[in-house]
Amino acid sequence: MDGVEQTNESWRILIVEDDERLADLTREYLESNGLTVSLETHGGAAVERIRNEQPDLVVLDLMLPGEDGLSICRRVRPFYAGPIIMLTARTDDLDQVLGLEMGADDYIGKPVQPRVLLARIRAMLRRMETAPAGNPEEGGEEPARLQFNDLVVDRSMREAWLSEVSIDLTSAEFDLLWLLASNAGRVLSREEIFTALRGIEYDGQDRSIDVRVSRIRPKIGDDPIHPRRIKTVRSKGYLFVKEA
Repeated sequence: MDGVEQTNESWRILIVEDDERLADLTREYLESNGLTVSLETHGGAAVERIRNEQPDLVVLDLMLPGEDGLSICRRVRPFYAGPIIMLTARTDDLDQVLGLEMGADDYIGKPVQPRVLLARIRAMLRRMETAPAGNPEEGGEEPARLQFNDLVVDRSMREAWLSEVSIDLTSAEFDLLWLLASNAGRVLSREEIFTALRGIEYDGQDRSIDVRVSRIRPKIGDDPIHPRRIKTVRSKGYLFVKEA
């Protein structure tokens, strides 16, 4: 098994990929490493598959017959909160940003090495079980729930509320919000955030953190133009303000 730690066998993955040979090879590799995998080759059927099956994670190709990956991602987000990894053969940064704006949690360029895909899947599924760590300098046990006036973020439930109304967050958005909130009052660099959430070194080019922050701000009642809760600190990173 490549000498890699086994995953939770209950994790169910749906791969939406029209290249049947590639999809079958990917399924065989993932299943040999402890995952339960199902396939869908037509974009037009993917939305209902995701709605009905509610897999733990979706691997979604960008270019599909019937309906493209961006449209599928946008349509399933109102009823599917699990992680979505988007596969794209394009290198255009705009496609990656659009995918994140539509609700994707991660993206991988094609052709993708099965070992890389497995590592990304495992990292995301583990984060669903254990939220990102807070400030290690403070010591002691990290609280499971944080409250900032009318904003509440609960790590154990993986939910957040604004004025007692549930906030619609993707898995990756929740992880980022918890990471920032649990480090309230401290500037986190993009490098720190990227490493904590993705488990790989920041290359200086990835815009996923900035896109997610821009999506989170209005959801927590922050002004996207003049934010008070999540501030951008020029040349440094992001600061979650305790009292905003």
